[in-house]
Amino acid sequence: MKKIILIQGFLVLACYLSLAQNQVDALRYSFTTPGGTARFTGMAGAFNAVGADISTLNTNPAGIGFFKSSEFTLSASVFSSKTSSTYLNETRSDDNSNFNIPNVGFVYSIPINENQEGSGWRNVQFGFSMVRTSNFHNRITFGGTNPENSLLDAYVDWSNGLDTDELGPFDTDLAYQTYLIDPIAGTLDYTNRAPLYPDGSIAPVNQHKTIFTEGYMNEIDFSVGTNYDDKLYLGVSVGLPYLRYYEEASYEETNTVAPDDTNTFDRFTKYDWLDTQGNGYNFKFGLIYRPIDLIRIGVAYHTPTWFNTMNDEYNSSMNSYLNNGEDHHYSSPLGVYDYKLETSWRAIGSLALVFGQRGLINVDYEYMDYSAARLRGKSYDYYDENQQISAVYRPVSNIRVGGELRLLSHLALRGGYGFYASPYDDDLNDGKRQIIAAGIGYRSNSFFIDFGYNHIRSAEDYYLYASETTQAPPADIETSQNNYILTIGMKY
Repeated sequence: MKKIILIQGFLVLACYLSLAQNQVDALRYSFTTPGGTARFTGMAGAFNAVGADISTLNTNPAGIGFFKSSEFTLSASVFSSKTSSTYLNETRSDDNSNFNIPNVGFVYSIPINENQEGSGWRNVQFGFSMVRTSNFHNRITFGGTNPENSLLDAYVDWSNGLDTDELGPFDTDLAYQTYLIDPIAGTLDYTNRAPLYPDGSIAPVNQHKTIFTEGYMNEIDFSVGTNYDDKLYLGVSVGLPYLRYYEEASYEETNTVAPDDTNTFDRFTKYDWLDTQGNGYNFKFGLIYRPIDLIRIGVAYHTPTWFNTMNDEYNSSMNSYLNNGEDHHYSSPLGVYDYKLETSWRAIGSLALVFGQRGLINVDYEYMDYSAARLRGKSYDYYDENQQISAVYRPVSNIRVGGELRLLSHLALRGGYGFYASPYDDDLNDGKRQIIAAGIGYRSNSFFIDFGYNHIRSAEDYYLYASETTQAPPADIETSQNNYILTIGMKY
């Protein structure tokens, strides 16, 4: 019973408030994968007890303590995303790609007593980095013939009992203004509506939707670290994340039957767009302990990220093409809203085995709680949305394993695997992600160049609409992402 209630609540919020701030936004901006240099990427981000890589400023800032010299790095990436979607037994695919700069940074290392044995503090390091933690470029296309219901059925459920001036400006009012839902003829109750169907019953309808997204979530980190006796490494980072998310969605529904009765629709379309921008801050604390040369133990804690300046702009429009020859168009007003988002804290424990110059293995365990995210606003309390976040999401444990093998004195091969558990409670959805990574690198005393690749696979169900009496079958969306990164760096 609990699962049924959660599913109904999840569907209603996800569909009815698709352009408002809800649990979908909380998940989108809470879910990040470790990004950074090609070396870091080639090990699937399993690097948090290794150190001496710019990427660790964003994951375990204690890694900055391993730098004995100053370093500058710059990375370039080609990112591609492909989706395969199955809806009502029809399968379609689509893709999107972009070029980006996923990481740039430098570390300035100041020696203290690095050449004196047992002298305590050896170095102090200051670092700056910009890293891409999420890439939102994607395109989803799905469609099929639905013999059971229409989007208009859900609109009727949402609108019944409401006066005309109470209809939703981004959904039900659009259908009302384009004559797709109307008060039932012959009644005096204008709050009781029906969809524009022949004889009041649904004919099979073709449904098709395309969702195009682009954008990013980047973070700038300012870090300071130190090294005590080449045994204990400490670091702290101040993170300044910033994001931009843009979505365009187009939906088309076509009546497959051409009835003699002209009191029906031939087809209708709905178009939505959403543009989100935000800035925030967080803090990260890290420690790495090296009891012997072989073993490194790492611990890191990330505070919640406080996005205190989130801004949404959104708009919807609808076109109807009726069998009586009439065409109608109506657009919503421009929606503009400022709000705040707080994501979950996270903790990372790591163990690395470093086999001298021959190679290394690192294992990361990460814990975070997606249900702890919270939306906040000045003029709206987000009580229902935050309750839904608590009910729909859960704490998760993520695992990353990576390794590096030195073939020659300057050449190394890398590989890694990451498993990110589903954030959904009670198996409401899939949502788990897997990362497979590989890489190769060349390093000299003053210069290095690395190439890294990771492949991310995930699957989720997408619901077109749902109400108390109407629900579209889910579309099964499988996403495959490929990230190719080239990093060059100089030591000085």
